[in-house]
Amino acid sequence: MSKGKSKTLFDLIKSLDKNEKRYFKRFMLSEGQQEDRKVLLLFDLINTQPEFDEDKLLQEEPSLKPSQLSNLKAYLYEKILQSIRQFHLAKMGDVQIREQIDFAQLLFSKRLYQQGLSCLRKAKKLAIANGNLELQLEIIKLEKRILLFTNSHGTTSQVDEIIRETSQITGQINNINVFSNLAIRLNSLYTRIGYIRNEQEYLKVKDYFHTTIPPIEEEKLSSIEKIYLYRLYVGYYFFIQEFENGYTAAQRLVALYESMPLLLQGNIESYLQALNSLLIAQNKLYKYAEFVETNQKLHSIDLIPSVHINESIRIRLLKYYYVHEINQYFMTGDFSKGIEVIMNGHEKQILQLMDVLDKHSVLIFYYKIACLYFGAGQFRNAVRWMGGIINIPNADMREDLQCFARIITLIAHFELDNRDVIKYYIRSTYRFLLMKEDLHLFQKYILGFLKKLHDDPDEEELTRRFVELRNQLLPLLNSEYEKRAFLYFDMISWLESKIEKRSVQAIIQEKAALRLI
Repeated sequence: MSKGKSKTLFDLIKSLDKNEKRYFKRFMLSEGQQEDRKVLLLFDLINTQPEFDEDKLLQEEPSLKPSQLSNLKAYLYEKILQSIRQFHLAKMGDVQIREQIDFAQLLFSKRLYQQGLSCLRKAKKLAIANGNLELQLEIIKLEKRILLFTNSHGTTSQVDEIIRETSQITGQINNINVFSNLAIRLNSLYTRIGYIRNEQEYLKVKDYFHTTIPPIEEEKLSSIEKIYLYRLYVGYYFFIQEFENGYTAAQRLVALYESMPLLLQGNIESYLQALNSLLIAQNKLYKYAEFVETNQKLHSIDLIPSVHINESIRIRLLKYYYVHEINQYFMTGDFSKGIEVIMNGHEKQILQLMDVLDKHSVLIFYYKIACLYFGAGQFRNAVRWMGGIINIPNADMREDLQCFARIITLIAHFELDNRDVIKYYIRSTYRFLLMKEDLHLFQKYILGFLKKLHDDPDEEELTRRFVELRNQLLPLLNSEYEKRAFLYFDMISWLESKIEKRSVQAIIQEKAALRLI
């Protein structure tokens, strides 16, 4: 086993929880082979290492010979996977389906056709309940083979039913492929640029969407097809900032899962994504009461019968918990409490979580936490967290966040009275916005305001300029494409805080009390 594969084995062992490790040891001891005891010894040694060190392994245990270590590691890796599969068999629908298919194939090889068909019937029932079309198709292929190989071609009705099922499932799979391909294409574009920025991008995305998606009679679609369709709608409407339509699609998606408990249990990560989408829409539309209710569902996932919280689900849940906890404080404007509860109480856990998240999720955390600090008036911390976005090596991801991170950093430096820093950052921000083609009126007005600060205006003149900038920005709230800027930063509330000489937190809290529903 190469060094890369050794690291893979180490990571696999470290990913096991206590119950999985205990089960693995029982699993190995039950086989009772002498060689397995040596494998268990290797497992224990690797499990105690903070980092994988093969030389240290050999020093600590002379019975492990260098010449046999590669084979032992490969065998150990395979046995761990077998034990995990067996341990989670009752909790993973797809694994149970495949097991029944395997049983059927073994029975067919022994010419025990009726017993094999009985296993296939169990597998098909499970596959339908879990919405797994690919495995349903695999089961039907086996049913066809048995009819042909046994020269028992079945009744006309049996044959017609198999042909009908094949045609129906193939059509459903084709639709799902179209929906999912379009969804990942749009998501890829969103991950790069963020929300659409101008009419040209809007028309391009809209044209691509409507020319790619086939004619749909929604009422004729199966539940699994609807899931992929609603997921596509959510992504599309969010991308073009039609949050009301996105909200409706997310509602339908969550309701569909909740109307089919078996489907939900077998697709818990997809259900979590649906709840996340609904929470995002409720946040954007200030539906606070609904947001709290949906967030409660997210926090009650472990109460759903037969749900197993594996490591992937645990990480996803943690991400959603923290993101929407921050969003809730954004909605109420209580930034100081958000800092106290989230950052003062959980910063270490959030940093650990960010170590295992994808880069896009990490960028979102940086931005939300920086804005939380800004709203609480902790501008140095806001600059520090925005730096995590500005200094990322890959500048082709979420260009919108990178652009607005620079704008907010400039404003934070203004609050900190770092005039020399502003002078330097304005030039670099102009260059960056031009390079990313994101220099719109919103950005031009703000940069123009900051650029004129070199004349060091008195308090009265500065207030007049705040009013002037506010008057320039207010019409943009009704502009089809300029209004997107206010999704990233509530510039109007900040200006009003400067004009009225109050904290931005107080201004936003007053507005929140009036608009939250």
